[in-house]
Amino acid sequence: MIKRHTRSTPLFRKAAMLLAATALCGALAGCGSVDRLANVGKAPALSAIEDPTAQAGYKPVQMPMPTPEPVSYASNSLWRQGSRAFFKDQRARQIGDLVTVRVKVTDKANIDNTTKRSRSSADTMTAPNLLGFEKNYGKVLPDGVDPSSMVDTSGTSSTAGAGSVRRSEELVTNVAAVVTQALPNGNLVIEGKQEIRVNFEIRELIVAGVIRPEDIEGDNTIDSTKIAQARIAYGGRGQITDVQQPRYGQQVMDILLPF
Repeated sequence: MIKRHTRSTPLFRKAAMLLAATALCGALAGCGSVDRLANVGKAPALSAIEDPTAQAGYKPVQMPMPTPEPVSYASNSLWRQGSRAFFKDQRARQIGDLVTVRVKVTDKANIDNTTKRSRSSADTMTAPNLLGFEKNYGKVLPDGVDPSSMVDTSGTSSTAGAGSVRRSEELVTNVAAVVTQALPNGNLVIEGKQEIRVNFEIRELIVAGVIRPEDIEGDNTIDSTKIAQARIAYGGRGQITDVQQPRYGQQVMDILLPF
């Protein structure tokens, strides 16, 4: 009989640990955790500067356009019909130009609603004498019917509702945006994104919308209140934001569970 001995060496243990770690990484790949494991102890990387029009979800803006006015020049005149300005300046006016947006959001809302409604009704019907037919009530109605109290109904309903909304938001900052599209009527579509990394946390500010060149001030700035179809997003990502969010499993259960 030949006996075979099995030895467990440190090399074998390291190989087994490596295989287990590889299997664990493969299991976590579907949850997007591989990148997070690779960045343990590192600050989140900033996004590369990119062309907004080249993104997968980018769609050109379509707005109602007025009837175009033909351009004509008057003799012995410096003014051109349809011109928006007499002198040219360095303000943004074409695709690729930059404009600084002064974001100032100071919204406050305090709404209280109270609704009350009530209704009551009562009906009573007696027929002790009905053309002599009161003697035949027992043939049609159940025995023991009392003609003096045949029908007596009453009902009461009431509804009360109260609601309140209290909100206070304040955001003051500046962000540079790029003109991504010039509409036929002269309005400009802008989009800007700003990222700031502070202590392993990235703060993001996104501004987009439609502006008029006339609203751009002489220093090439514009207030966020003058942006049509404004889209302003302020948030972040990083270790603090990750801790504040529920785990993926909890979010899925909150969506699927009906109670």
